[in-house]
Amino acid sequence: MSEGRSNTAGRVLGLDVGSRRIGIAVSDPLGITAQGLETLQRRNKRTDLAALEKVIRDYEVTEIVVGLPLRMSGTEGAQSEKMQLFAEDLRKRFGLPVHLWDERLTSAEANRLLRETDLSIEKRAKAVDRMAAVLILQGWMGSRLPASGFPPSDTESGSGPANE
Repeated sequence: MSEGRSNTAGRVLGLDVGSRRIGIAVSDPLGITAQGLETLQRRNKRTDLAALEKVIRDYEVTEIVVGLPLRMSGTEGAQSEKMQLFAEDLRKRFGLPVHLWDERLTSAEANRLLRETDLSIEKRAKAVDRMAAVLILQGWMGSRLPASGFPPSDTESGSGPANE
């Protein structure tokens, strides 16, 4: 998809999609940090997309990042195919750019980070999907930052519709 930053200010939505839950994170308006939102308990496609539509509207989301579950070897499997179809559903429903981002080890990293907190095992289990969504979104945003660590301005080369 697009490599350059878009000229439109807006937030990026990060999703860690599982069969029972969707971890949700949203960026700050500058696209530098990610914060976790309430984890969505999945019911069916219609209600899942309706809940995501509310988040997209409430946070003025302009792009979506979906975690892509690859095998440790880097190859795609059945779950990767499901996420590609889910990403296509998001594109069609919301008309926004949807990016797939390698999510290998994000749940393991989320578990590791949460073990270092004083949360109970039950609360940690509920927070894993949200934390994984934050890690997916942070990884994607970090990959798009120039060496300075700050987002490029709209006037710098490499940004804007010409490079999308």
